[in-house]
Amino acid sequence: MEFRIADTFTDSLARLTGEEQKAVKTTAFDLQVNPASPGLRFHRLDKAKDRNFWSVRVGSDIRLIVHRSEGSLLLCYVDHHDKAYTWAERRKLETHPRTGAAQMVEIRETVQEVVVPVYVSGDSPGTSKPAAISKPIFAGRSDDELLGYGVPAEWLADVKAATEDTLLVLADHLPAEAAEALLELATGGRPRAPQLVVAAASPFEHPDAQRRFRVMKNVEELERALDFPWDKWTVFLHPDQRQLVERDFAGAARVCGSAGTGKTIVALHRAVWLARRHTDARVLLTTFSDTLANALRHKLKRLLGNEPRLAERIDVHSLSAIGLRLYKAHVGAVMLASPEVIRELVQEAARAVAGHKFSAQFLITEWEQVVDARQLGTWDAYRDVARLGRKTRLAEAQRRLLWSIFERMREGLKARQLVTQAEMFTNLAIALAGAKKVVFDFAIVDEAQDVGIAHLRFLAALGGGRSNALFFAGDLGQRIFQQPFSWKGLGVDIRGRSRTLRVNYRTSHQIRTHADRLLGPDMTDVDGNTEDRSDTVSVFNGPMPTVRTLASEDAEAEAVGAWMAEQAKAGVLPHEFGVFVRSAAELDRAQAAVKAAAMAFRVLDEEVETTSGHVSIGTMHLAKGLEFRAVVVMACDDEVIPLQERVETVGDDADLKEVYDTERHLLYVACTRARDHLLVTGVEPASEFLGDLVESR
Repeated sequence: MEFRIADTFTDSLARLTGEEQKAVKTTAFDLQVNPASPGLRFHRLDKAKDRNFWSVRVGSDIRLIVHRSEGSLLLCYVDHHDKAYTWAERRKLETHPRTGAAQMVEIRETVQEVVVPVYVSGDSPGTSKPAAISKPIFAGRSDDELLGYGVPAEWLADVKAATEDTLLVLADHLPAEAAEALLELATGGRPRAPQLVVAAASPFEHPDAQRRFRVMKNVEELERALDFPWDKWTVFLHPDQRQLVERDFAGAARVCGSAGTGKTIVALHRAVWLARRHTDARVLLTTFSDTLANALRHKLKRLLGNEPRLAERIDVHSLSAIGLRLYKAHVGAVMLASPEVIRELVQEAARAVAGHKFSAQFLITEWEQVVDARQLGTWDAYRDVARLGRKTRLAEAQRRLLWSIFERMREGLKARQLVTQAEMFTNLAIALAGAKKVVFDFAIVDEAQDVGIAHLRFLAALGGGRSNALFFAGDLGQRIFQQPFSWKGLGVDIRGRSRTLRVNYRTSHQIRTHADRLLGPDMTDVDGNTEDRSDTVSVFNGPMPTVRTLASEDAEAEAVGAWMAEQAKAGVLPHEFGVFVRSAAELDRAQAAVKAAAMAFRVLDEEVETTSGHVSIGTMHLAKGLEFRAVVVMACDDEVIPLQERVETVGDDADLKEVYDTERHLLYVACTRARDHLLVTGVEPASEFLGDLVESR
């Protein structure tokens, strides 16, 4: 007998208390070991239309709903007695007549009407008004087409009657593949072609069925699934994600997509799949910061908690950490120059060279983004380099002056026996390229949009051009640390092997659509690879984000505090709040707001994670990789974002676009940390970006 769990079961399990979950897990393990055990108390649900639904007693009031047939047992749902029975009476497990996929279908006649919450309507954040009468979206679509997308037959009439106001609510009643296809059609996209299974195949083997039903082969697999029921990604994957996880690529490949589409999940599962498939392989899972690497490490532990030997073959490190480790092993001891030393050397060199008016900030960025990043060692190399991402035009005479400054910097570093990170990675790349032994068979890189030039040289040497050796996950819309540059020019060509994820799981439709207004519908890198974001769809509905401009900082703190207190009354816990500001200079304003809400807080840094019982406060840069039920992005004033200090360092008007782009990306990152609730505030005069959040660009 095959033993399966459904995603509806893990969802319902996550809503129970800790003690209730323990009791449910014990019963679930007993069911898997011996479903015929006389100690298990099965009760057929007489009122359920699906005659294969049974309840299993867990405790005095907790009931586990299972679907039992001759060849399988499926854990479907768990809740208190009455709620569990009601759930089962409104559902049936069936095979879709067109696609052949197993579906858990809500029985149409048990739904009296599709009720539209007031927050679905309304044109501006923070307001609500009666929904305008709109025309049905799918009235012209044939039954055959809609069935092809997985719409259950009994829901066809409702789908054809759906309007812009009712679609998101209707989608909650439909199987995921049907909901995603309809949302994509409504936004002008093209749903992926329906997948059909052969008649002899099990309906549970259909790719769409595998996103919601999984066979548990042993107790260890079941234990992993039940230990973290809120992390569905450990067990269930979207078909598009699974295809990327298990695909063979002839060279370097990249998965992209907007915030919340599951790129990191694909990266994690890809690392595990490669390690499991190649039993002697070493796999590197890396990203650009220690904080994000630590988050990856925790997620991998959840994914492989019961497979320690497999986990031992997957190394999780930040790029700087693995770079240092490999450099010491393959090149030798190294002393890295700190940012403070670099600034000191820049200032010394600038004072020593007369006849220029370059600011210290311009010199530092020119050094970091051009000279050091590309490891330019001669005047000829600097004179001829294409300064991608540095749009300020420099005449040859200006470049010669600059080179005389940078030569002094190079001499200063050499005299102190220091190397920069870029020099370390460049030298390491040379050493690895000449090595006979492969260090890592595969490297998976998360947040790849913020990988630098020297990092990519190192990764190219690590991959050695082998099939499947390099896999990148990232989003050009979240690039906040690096200037654009050509990957192809450094030996990493992903053309034809770049795929975009379209389904957003983390952020509500309302928050996503407002945040997307900060960016364009598509983004293109230097090599011409385009990420089309126009057909992204969110799988759940929520309240409109609120954008407010206040008269003073005190008024802002009071308004934010009141908003947080209101969300707390509605059930949002302290650790489910995130409050973000542009830079450390505005952290005091965030703290004042949280104090006004009478909540405890923890200020995030590179080493600190979110803490239970505390609101997380941090800069927008540290928001990377985090998510919260409710997010406040505050202190969005004029001259704060975009940051006036950055604007003032621009040497040419052409540089302004890059500054504005990365500042937009930063605000986008902060806003998309929110799942259900988003508040964005500023003090008059507010940032011009707030207008873009409210109105289409």
